[in-house]
Amino acid sequence: MTLEQLEIFVVVAEREHLTNAAHAIGLTPSAVSASIKALESFHDVHLFDRVGRHIELSPTGRAFLPEAKAILARTRSAELVLSELGQLHRGTLEIHASQTIASYWLPSRLMQFRQAFPGIDVRLHVGNTETVAQAVLDGLAEIGFAEGKIDNPALATEIIDQDIMVIVVRPDHPLANATDITASTLATQTQWIAREPGSGTRAALDQALRDKGCDPAKLQRALVLPSNEAVLAAVSSSDCAAAVSLSAAANLVRQGSLRLVDFALPPRAFHSVRHKQRRHGEAVRQLQAICAGTFDPTTPTGL
Repeated sequence: MTLEQLEIFVVVAEREHLTNAAHAIGLTPSAVSASIKALESFHDVHLFDRVGRHIELSPTGRAFLPEAKAILARTRSAELVLSELGQLHRGTLEIHASQTIASYWLPSRLMQFRQAFPGIDVRLHVGNTETVAQAVLDGLAEIGFAEGKIDNPALATEIIDQDIMVIVVRPDHPLANATDITASTLATQTQWIAREPGSGTRAALDQALRDKGCDPAKLQRALVLPSNEAVLAAVSSSDCAAAVSLSAAANLVRQGSLRLVDFALPPRAFHSVRHKQRRHGEAVRQLQAICAGTFDPTTPTGL
Protein backbone atom coordinates (compact mmCIF):
# COMPACT_ATOMS: atom_id res chain seq x y z
CA MET A 1 0.00 0.00 0.00
CA THR A 2 1.41 3.39 -1.02
CA LEU A 3 0.47 6.92 -0.04
CA GLU A 4 -0.46 7.58 -3.66
CA GLN A 5 -2.91 4.67 -3.59
CA LEU A 6 -4.43 6.01 -0.38
CA GLU A 7 -4.74 9.50 -1.85
CA ILE A 8 -6.43 8.14 -4.97
CA PHE A 9 -8.79 5.98 -2.89
CA VAL A 10 -9.85 8.95 -0.73
CA VAL A 11 -10.45 11.23 -3.72
CA VAL A 12 -12.53 8.56 -5.49
CA ALA A 13 -14.44 7.79 -2.27
CA GLU A 14 -15.29 11.45 -1.70
CA ARG A 15 -16.58 11.91 -5.26
CA GLU A 16 -17.83 8.37 -5.98
CA HIS A 17 -16.91 8.99 -9.60
CA LEU A 18 -13.71 7.78 -11.31
CA THR A 19 -13.56 10.44 -14.02
CA ASN A 20 -14.21 13.35 -11.65
CA ALA A 21 -11.61 11.98 -9.24
CA ALA A 22 -9.08 11.61 -12.05
CA HIS A 23 -9.58 15.24 -13.09
CA ALA A 24 -9.20 16.38 -9.48
CA ILE A 25 -5.76 14.79 -9.07
CA GLY A 26 -4.47 15.17 -12.62
CA LEU A 27 -4.45 11.51 -13.62
CA THR A 28 -6.24 9.55 -16.33
CA PRO A 29 -9.36 7.55 -15.40
CA SER A 30 -7.55 4.35 -16.39
CA ALA A 31 -4.66 5.16 -14.02
CA VAL A 32 -7.09 5.83 -11.18
CA SER A 33 -8.99 2.63 -11.89
CA ALA A 34 -5.75 0.63 -12.01
CA SER A 35 -4.64 2.04 -8.65
CA ILE A 36 -7.93 1.08 -6.98
CA LYS A 37 -7.83 -2.40 -8.51
CA ALA A 38 -4.24 -2.91 -7.36
CA LEU A 39 -5.15 -1.90 -3.81
CA GLU A 40 -8.16 -4.23 -3.79
CA SER A 41 -6.23 -7.13 -5.33
CA PHE A 42 -3.22 -6.92 -3.04
CA HIS A 43 -5.36 -6.92 0.11
CA ASP A 44 -8.13 -9.16 -1.31
CA VAL A 45 -10.90 -6.66 -0.54
CA HIS A 46 -13.75 -5.00 -2.41
CA LEU A 47 -13.80 -1.23 -1.84
CA PHE A 48 -16.45 0.00 -4.31
CA ASP A 49 -19.71 -1.23 -5.80
CA ARG A 50 -20.88 -0.19 -9.25
CA VAL A 51 -24.50 1.04 -9.21
CA GLY A 52 -25.78 1.89 -12.68
CA ARG A 53 -23.25 4.27 -14.23
CA HIS A 54 -21.82 5.33 -10.87
CA ILE A 55 -19.78 3.78 -8.09
CA GLU A 56 -20.30 3.87 -4.35
CA LEU A 57 -18.33 2.70 -1.36
CA SER A 58 -18.81 -0.88 -0.24
CA PRO A 59 -19.14 -1.60 3.50
CA THR A 60 -15.42 -2.41 3.52
CA GLY A 61 -14.64 0.86 1.74
CA ARG A 62 -16.72 2.86 4.22
CA ALA A 63 -14.88 1.25 7.13
CA PHE A 64 -11.49 1.91 5.53
CA LEU A 65 -12.12 5.56 4.52
CA PRO A 66 -11.59 7.21 7.94
CA GLU A 67 -8.40 5.17 8.44
CA ALA A 68 -7.06 6.26 5.06
CA LYS A 69 -7.88 9.89 5.78
CA ALA A 70 -6.17 9.71 9.15
CA ILE A 71 -2.99 8.27 7.62
CA LEU A 72 -2.86 11.00 4.97
CA ALA A 73 -3.52 13.69 7.57
CA ARG A 74 -0.66 12.47 9.75
CA THR A 75 1.60 12.35 6.68
CA ARG A 76 0.78 15.97 5.86
CA SER A 77 1.42 16.88 9.47
CA ALA A 78 4.85 15.27 9.27
CA GLU A 79 5.58 17.18 6.06
CA LEU A 80 4.57 20.40 7.78
CA VAL A 81 6.98 19.72 10.66
CA LEU A 82 9.81 19.34 8.15
CA SER A 83 8.71 22.48 6.31
CA GLU A 84 9.18 24.47 9.49
CA LEU A 85 12.90 23.82 9.23
CA GLY A 86 12.65 25.74 5.96
CA GLN A 87 10.70 28.58 7.64
CA LEU A 88 7.22 27.47 6.53
CA HIS A 89 7.97 27.57 2.82
CA ARG A 90 6.00 24.37 2.09
CA GLY A 91 3.39 22.16 3.70
CA THR A 92 -0.31 21.51 4.23
CA LEU A 93 -2.38 22.67 7.19
CA GLU A 94 -5.59 20.71 7.83
CA ILE A 95 -8.32 22.72 9.59
CA HIS A 96 -11.84 21.71 10.60
CA ALA A 97 -14.33 24.41 11.61
CA SER A 98 -18.00 24.59 12.45
CA GLN A 99 -20.25 26.41 10.02
CA THR A 100 -20.66 29.89 11.45
CA ILE A 101 -16.93 30.24 12.05
CA ALA A 102 -16.04 28.76 8.65
CA SER A 103 -18.48 30.98 6.77
CA TYR A 104 -18.18 34.35 8.51
CA TRP A 105 -15.28 34.55 10.98
CA LEU A 106 -12.40 32.46 9.71
CA PRO A 107 -12.02 33.35 5.98
CA SER A 108 -10.41 36.77 6.50
CA ARG A 109 -7.96 35.26 8.99
CA LEU A 110 -7.09 32.44 6.61
CA MET A 111 -6.38 35.04 3.92
CA GLN A 112 -4.02 36.83 6.31
CA PHE A 113 -2.28 33.50 6.96
CA ARG A 114 -2.09 32.80 3.23
CA GLN A 115 -0.50 36.19 2.55
CA ALA A 116 2.13 35.58 5.23
CA PHE A 117 2.81 31.94 4.29
CA PRO A 118 1.91 31.45 0.60
CA GLY A 119 3.74 28.10 0.47
CA ILE A 120 1.40 26.49 3.02
CA ASP A 121 -1.65 24.82 1.47
CA VAL A 122 -4.59 25.49 3.81
CA ARG A 123 -7.38 22.91 3.65
CA LEU A 124 -10.59 23.86 5.44
CA HIS A 125 -13.28 21.26 6.18
CA VAL A 126 -16.68 22.42 7.43
CA GLY A 127 -18.87 20.57 9.92
CA ASN A 128 -20.33 21.25 13.34
CA THR A 129 -18.90 21.35 16.84
CA GLU A 130 -19.19 17.60 17.27
CA THR A 131 -17.48 16.73 13.99
CA VAL A 132 -14.71 19.30 14.61
CA ALA A 133 -13.89 17.72 17.97
CA GLN A 134 -13.87 14.25 16.43
CA ALA A 135 -11.59 15.35 13.58
CA VAL A 136 -9.03 16.71 16.05
CA LEU A 137 -9.27 13.53 18.14
CA ASP A 138 -8.76 11.34 15.06
CA GLY A 139 -5.81 13.35 13.79
CA LEU A 140 -7.65 14.54 10.69
CA ALA A 141 -7.25 18.16 11.80
CA GLU A 142 -4.20 19.78 13.35
CA ILE A 143 -6.43 22.53 14.69
CA GLY A 144 -10.18 23.01 14.87
CA PHE A 145 -12.50 25.95 15.47
CA ALA A 146 -15.90 25.45 17.06
CA GLU A 147 -18.76 27.46 18.51
CA GLY A 148 -20.09 24.91 20.96
CA LYS A 149 -18.63 23.79 24.26
CA ILE A 150 -16.31 20.80 23.99
CA ASP A 151 -15.83 18.68 27.09
CA ASN A 152 -13.19 16.09 26.29
CA PRO A 153 -10.12 15.59 28.48
CA ALA A 154 -7.93 14.82 25.45
CA LEU A 155 -8.62 18.20 23.84
CA ALA A 156 -7.37 21.66 24.74
CA THR A 157 -9.73 24.52 23.94
CA GLU A 158 -9.07 28.25 24.02
CA ILE A 159 -11.58 31.09 23.67
CA ILE A 160 -10.60 33.19 20.65
CA ASP A 161 -13.65 35.42 20.18
CA GLN A 162 -17.35 35.84 20.96
CA ASP A 163 -20.42 35.64 18.77
CA ILE A 164 -23.76 37.41 19.07
CA MET A 165 -26.75 35.09 18.91
CA VAL A 166 -30.21 36.29 17.84
CA ILE A 167 -33.69 34.92 17.19
CA VAL A 168 -35.18 35.78 13.80
CA VAL A 169 -38.66 35.59 12.28
CA ARG A 170 -40.47 37.00 9.25
CA PRO A 171 -41.67 40.62 9.58
CA ASP A 172 -45.31 39.48 9.77
CA HIS A 173 -44.67 36.94 12.54
CA PRO A 174 -46.44 37.67 15.88
CA LEU A 175 -43.08 37.77 17.65
CA ALA A 176 -41.65 40.38 15.29
CA ASN A 177 -43.13 43.31 17.24
CA ALA A 178 -43.74 41.65 20.59
CA THR A 179 -42.05 42.81 23.79
CA ASP A 180 -41.44 41.24 27.19
CA ILE A 181 -41.16 37.82 25.58
CA THR A 182 -40.51 34.94 27.97
CA ALA A 183 -38.74 31.67 27.41
CA SER A 184 -42.06 29.91 27.97
CA THR A 185 -43.60 31.94 25.15
CA LEU A 186 -40.81 30.89 22.80
CA ALA A 187 -41.30 27.26 23.70
CA THR A 188 -45.07 27.11 23.43
CA GLN A 189 -46.28 29.79 21.02
CA THR A 190 -44.18 29.30 17.92
CA GLN A 191 -42.57 26.56 15.88
CA TRP A 192 -38.86 26.42 15.22
CA ILE A 193 -36.40 25.68 12.48
CA ALA A 194 -33.47 24.08 14.29
CA ARG A 195 -29.94 23.05 13.51
CA GLU A 196 -28.93 19.42 13.90
CA PRO A 197 -27.81 17.82 17.20
CA GLY A 198 -24.10 18.46 17.64
CA SER A 199 -24.39 21.99 16.30
CA GLY A 200 -23.02 24.81 18.44
CA THR A 201 -25.91 27.03 17.33
CA ARG A 202 -28.46 24.54 18.61
CA ALA A 203 -26.54 24.04 21.85
CA ALA A 204 -26.40 27.80 22.45
CA LEU A 205 -30.18 28.19 22.20
CA ASP A 206 -30.83 25.13 24.36
CA GLN A 207 -28.50 26.45 27.07
CA ALA A 208 -30.06 29.92 26.95
CA LEU A 209 -33.51 28.42 27.53
CA ARG A 210 -32.23 26.26 30.39
CA ASP A 211 -30.68 29.33 32.00
CA LYS A 212 -34.12 30.95 31.95
CA GLY A 213 -35.79 27.90 33.48
CA CYS A 214 -37.25 26.47 30.26
CA ASP A 215 -36.71 22.91 29.08
CA PRO A 216 -35.54 23.08 25.40
CA ALA A 217 -37.25 19.74 24.83
CA LYS A 218 -40.51 21.71 24.89
CA LEU A 219 -39.60 23.56 21.69
CA GLN A 220 -41.90 22.72 18.79
CA ARG A 221 -39.34 21.92 16.08
CA ALA A 222 -40.95 21.96 12.65
CA LEU A 223 -37.70 21.15 10.82
CA VAL A 224 -34.12 20.24 11.63
CA LEU A 225 -31.70 21.46 8.94
CA PRO A 226 -27.91 21.06 8.53
CA SER A 227 -26.78 24.62 7.72
CA ASN A 228 -27.39 28.26 8.66
CA GLU A 229 -28.33 29.09 5.09
CA ALA A 230 -30.98 26.36 4.98
CA VAL A 231 -32.37 27.48 8.35
CA LEU A 232 -32.64 31.12 7.25
CA ALA A 233 -34.27 30.19 3.94
CA ALA A 234 -36.85 28.10 5.80
CA VAL A 235 -37.61 30.89 8.28
CA SER A 236 -38.00 33.41 5.44
CA SER A 237 -40.72 31.27 3.88
CA SER A 238 -42.58 30.12 7.00
CA ASP A 239 -44.19 31.16 10.28
CA CYS A 240 -41.32 29.64 12.25
CA ALA A 241 -38.51 31.14 14.32
CA ALA A 242 -34.83 30.26 14.49
CA ALA A 243 -31.77 31.07 16.56
CA VAL A 244 -28.70 31.93 14.50
CA SER A 245 -25.54 33.98 14.63
CA LEU A 246 -26.14 37.65 13.91
CA SER A 247 -23.36 37.46 11.32
CA ALA A 248 -25.37 34.84 9.41
CA ALA A 249 -28.66 36.78 9.52
CA ALA A 250 -27.34 40.35 9.18
CA ASN A 251 -27.91 40.77 5.44
CA LEU A 252 -31.48 39.45 5.55
CA VAL A 253 -32.25 41.68 8.53
CA ARG A 254 -30.84 44.74 6.72
CA GLN A 255 -32.92 43.88 3.66
CA GLY A 256 -36.07 43.64 5.78
CA SER A 257 -36.65 39.97 4.95
CA LEU A 258 -36.26 38.98 8.61
CA ARG A 259 -36.77 40.71 11.95
CA LEU A 260 -34.95 40.29 15.22
CA VAL A 261 -37.06 39.02 18.11
CA ASP A 262 -36.87 41.07 21.32
CA PHE A 263 -35.36 38.26 23.38
CA ALA A 264 -31.72 38.52 24.39
CA LEU A 265 -29.54 35.46 24.00
CA PRO A 266 -26.17 35.39 25.77
CA PRO A 267 -23.08 35.62 23.57
CA ARG A 268 -21.32 32.38 22.83
CA ALA A 269 -17.62 31.76 22.66
CA PHE A 270 -15.62 30.74 19.62
CA HIS A 271 -12.96 28.17 20.56
CA SER A 272 -9.80 26.85 18.99
CA VAL A 273 -9.40 23.11 19.53
CA ARG A 274 -6.15 21.15 19.69
CA HIS A 275 -5.10 17.69 20.84
CA LYS A 276 -3.19 17.87 24.11
CA GLN A 277 -0.79 15.04 23.31
CA ARG A 278 0.13 15.88 19.72
CA ARG A 279 2.94 18.19 18.68
CA HIS A 280 1.61 21.46 17.30
CA GLY A 281 3.79 22.94 14.62
CA GLU A 282 4.75 26.49 13.82
CA ALA A 283 1.95 26.83 11.25
CA VAL A 284 -0.66 26.12 13.93
CA ARG A 285 0.98 28.58 16.31
CA GLN A 286 1.09 31.31 13.68
CA LEU A 287 -2.56 30.76 12.73
CA GLN A 288 -3.52 30.97 16.40
CA ALA A 289 -1.58 34.23 16.66
CA ILE A 290 -3.51 35.62 13.70
CA CYS A 291 -6.81 34.55 15.27
CA ALA A 292 -5.79 36.12 18.60
CA GLY A 293 -4.63 39.35 16.95
CA THR A 294 -1.04 38.91 18.16
CA PHE A 295 0.59 37.96 14.85
CA ASP A 296 3.79 39.89 14.07
CA PRO A 297 4.32 40.05 10.27
CA THR A 298 7.87 41.33 10.73
CA THR A 299 8.87 37.89 12.09
CA PRO A 300 6.42 35.61 10.24
CA THR A 301 8.08 32.31 11.00
CA GLY A 302 8.44 32.97 14.71
CA LEU A 303 11.91 31.37 14.51
